[in-house]
Amino acid sequence: MKISNILSRKGRILLQELVKTDFKLRYQGSFLGHLWSILKPLMLFAIMYVVFVKFLKFGGDIPHFAVALLLGNVLWGFFSEATGFGMQAIVTRGDLLRKINFPKYIVVVSATINALINLAINLVVVLIFAAFNGVQFTWLVLLAPLLILELYALSLGIALLFSGFYVKFRDVAPLWEIFMQGLFYATPIFYPITMIAAFSPMIEKIMMLSPIAQIIQDLRFVLISQENATTWGLIDNFWIAIIPLVLVVGFLVAGSLYFKKHSSKFAEIL
Repeated sequence: MKISNILSRKGRILLQELVKTDFKLRYQGSFLGHLWSILKPLMLFAIMYVVFVKFLKFGGDIPHFAVALLLGNVLWGFFSEATGFGMQAIVTRGDLLRKINFPKYIVVVSATINALINLAINLVVVLIFAAFNGVQFTWLVLLAPLLILELYALSLGIALLFSGFYVKFRDVAPLWEIFMQGLFYATPIFYPITMIAAFSPMIEKIMMLSPIAQIIQDLRFVLISQENATTWGLIDNFWIAIIPLVLVVGFLVAGSLYFKKHSSKFAEIL
């Protein structure tokens, strides 16, 4: 018992140091430094706002759609960063894995925690923007941490699974990038899900079975306006409505099991 406690304490210390190091090095040599953590999503939001809200007139029927657009952009940025950097974390830290014997999952967790720190910073910006935009917060905001936890669990599960794949098959990275591009357009980030409903209610329901779409819409619902459609509001069948949650748990379990099974060989392969 004492040995396991010592190992776990060493693991926590190593995790803290990796997180600190990654955070310090992220924008090293940049004039604006960590301000880019805020400026990047804001600049992307500004482009989307001009194109999709001002010119294409998306979201006219959704209260505070500009805030919803910023929130969706921030959440997607976290998901993309956590899965992308998490997937490549083992290969990136290959020299460390060959020198020190420690639980390999710590490397992946540190990458996702860094993305989580950026998300926390950006969510503060979103809340400030929402307050200035006249959003009336309700008790539902208390549910937001649970949804953030769901998003983190999804991202970590995918990162663990694909980091194991990436050690053996480097083609995983470009394939994931292509998939993410398609998933971005298939997720109601820069357009309201009501646009899809006008075209096909069935497609709307299928799209909302995606965990990332469910999480983004639920967070918009609890933080911005209850007029934002959710999976629970669109799908009457309980067992179908919980599919996104089942997928999140499935990715986390599959990723953990696959990573645990193959992690002992990572140092040899690298």
